[in-house]
Amino acid sequence: MSGVRVLVGTRKGAFTLTSDGARADWTVDGPHFGGWEIYHLTGSPADPDRLYASQSGGWFGQLIQRSDDGGRSWATVGNDFAYTGEVGEHLWYDGTPRPWEFKRIWHLEPSRDDPDTVYAGAEDAALYVTRDGGQKWTELTALRTHPTGPAWQPGAGGMCLHTIILDPANRDRIYVAISAAGAFRSDDGGASWLPINKGLRSGEIPDQDSEVGHCVHRLAQHPSRPDTLFMQKHWDVMRSDDAGANWREVSGDLPSDFGFPIAVHAHEPETVYVVPIKSDSEHFPPEGKLRVYRSRTGGGEWEPLTNGLPQANCYVNVLRDAMAVDSLDPCGVYFGTTGGQVYHSADGGDSWAPIVRDLPAVLSVEVQVLP
Repeated sequence: MSGVRVLVGTRKGAFTLTSDGARADWTVDGPHFGGWEIYHLTGSPADPDRLYASQSGGWFGQLIQRSDDGGRSWATVGNDFAYTGEVGEHLWYDGTPRPWEFKRIWHLEPSRDDPDTVYAGAEDAALYVTRDGGQKWTELTALRTHPTGPAWQPGAGGMCLHTIILDPANRDRIYVAISAAGAFRSDDGGASWLPINKGLRSGEIPDQDSEVGHCVHRLAQHPSRPDTLFMQKHWDVMRSDDAGANWREVSGDLPSDFGFPIAVHAHEPETVYVVPIKSDSEHFPPEGKLRVYRSRTGGGEWEPLTNGLPQANCYVNVLRDAMAVDSLDPCGVYFGTTGGQVYHSADGGDSWAPIVRDLPAVLSVEVQVLP
């Protein structure tokens, strides 16, 4: 029977949660890097033993950790992150220009077929790649030096490049999302970039047809339909069926269309999951009820999934990188909260149970199916 490893990054360390394919009994291991913020912990699709962690701290800065044995041991690899090319400036909250500043790595996206190739999304808004397992990192400068770059502004959490999607059908196509700049697509491996924000509407932007400036929280894609993208925006759940060229709203009957994560079922490309929270100023579930919402129609019609989740006095949040699905059948769905709980469903969301309840605030959740 296949095994499952859930990789959890938190405010105070990294944790690995393992089970067999039944996903009923779990072993919790950690914390690794105790006391450090682990913005993202992920594994290589090409090698289940190869893990990468983004380790960040106010005193010691940014480190990248790599494991070659499934998380039993770790080594610090290259951390030569530097802004290259024309440095320039971007806008700040009050509209004043600010120089670009490297702060941390928010997201790591390993190649589907090469464990040594990894892309990294940074704050402020840079994209890096390594092709030697993390020893050397190179900025793909065409993104940050895009002509619209000076108009980008930080979202409330910082101007983070938080989503990277490597297209499964086109090796040269990459999608990224930046808060608060929007979504971008490259069709030449990162040598040039196209803003893909047509159809997004953001009340915070005076020009509703603005090419950039939209606060995109997360993008999701199903491998069998690479031109279909789902988006959780600052407000609104959106869908594109033409590789991001045009977007339409599919928030439908959600109790709130504000949230952070969005995920797609492993075997059903029209089944989508979101976690609504009350508003951009009140980051907790509506009515204090923790509900994952599922659409089986690609958006528009949504059902609350509540079985096993707290339905009273729950005031946690689920952050943008803190939801994932596994590829088993039935599909497993996982998410972590700012209250330190990690929940899982082994039946596509019909029922939920906590794997662990008392971790530090969860920043990211990824899942691996092990041979």
